[in-house]
Amino acid sequence: MIHGLSRSRKIGAGVLVAVVGVDQALKLLVASTHPLGGSTALLDGILSLTYIRNPGAAFGLFPQVPILVPALIALTLLSVLFYNDARWVAPPRVQGALALLAGGAVGNLIDRIRLGAVVDYIDVHVWPVFNVADLAVTTGAALLMIALVARTLPPAADPR
Repeated sequence: MIHGLSRSRKIGAGVLVAVVGVDQALKLLVASTHPLGGSTALLDGILSLTYIRNPGAAFGLFPQVPILVPALIALTLLSVLFYNDARWVAPPRVQGALALLAGGAVGNLIDRIRLGAVVDYIDVHVWPVFNVADLAVTTGAALLMIALVARTLPPAADPR
């Protein structure tokens, strides 16, 4: 594996690679089986595979995002995950959260470099179409917030 990294950082690297691999594989599968804009119902009215390309930010929030923005985000997350020696980064749960964030950022950055837009395909019909990378970013951000808040909460009072 990667020499010189702690066990939690090696696990983080594995999570990052897994997120990027699964994300890119599913994007290629959907793009090869659906025309752009095409949709296949998986659970009628609940879940569909819908192939779109999103040139904006996550969940279509902004119409166009310059390539520099996601590139800087991905590079920042990678440097925090692998090169930052701050104590708050060390716990395995923080490493996992950062790995999910970085994996999602890298997965979507690959699309932006390759296609000029992000491939989205998970359609739950009540939310904008998204992908595994978006799920990883959202989950990683939530886990990171929980880990950081849990660290700063004062210990419970002794009930004695």
